[in-house]
Amino acid sequence: MSDITASGLSFPEIKEEHLPEVLDIYNYYVLNTTVSFHTEPLSLADMRNAVLNGDVRFKSYAILREDELQGYVLITRHKNKQAYDASGEITIYLKPGCSGQGIGGSALRFIEERAVELEFHVLVATVCAENESSLKLFRKNGYEQSAYFKEIGTKFGRRLDIASYQKIIG
Repeated sequence: MSDITASGLSFPEIKEEHLPEVLDIYNYYVLNTTVSFHTEPLSLADMRNAVLNGDVRFKSYAILREDELQGYVLITRHKNKQAYDASGEITIYLKPGCSGQGIGGSALRFIEERAVELEFHVLVATVCAENESSLKLFRKNGYEQSAYFKEIGTKFGRRLDIASYQKIIG
């Protein structure tokens, strides 16, 4: 984790005090981009349920630099069936203006290390196909495209594709 420490970032578990800013970050993407396929903003209760689920393996982490939230990263269930328990879906959301600084790469390395500790075997990332920066991040870090779904979502009056990437980590 030396490159993570050297970046000045820390990754504590998300706590109640992080929720308003985490919600603001997520709702920015809901309202302004095709990064999220939600079409309406989430409430604080919705966000609390999404990131403070109480599960010992599927957790959410704040991305902090000098105690200032830069974004968040999480591992969620890939599918809600027991046979998938060794697989996790990862998601990274950065505060607008924080991309292009290496934060996403550091967050990805952190969550991979954490996933190995938690005995995950495969990590999956599902990304809107027009989100070039996320596609580039996952490809650069050894994720391989494993699925592509055409016109699976509709947002802002457009039909959108998604791509799924996976990496075997353990």
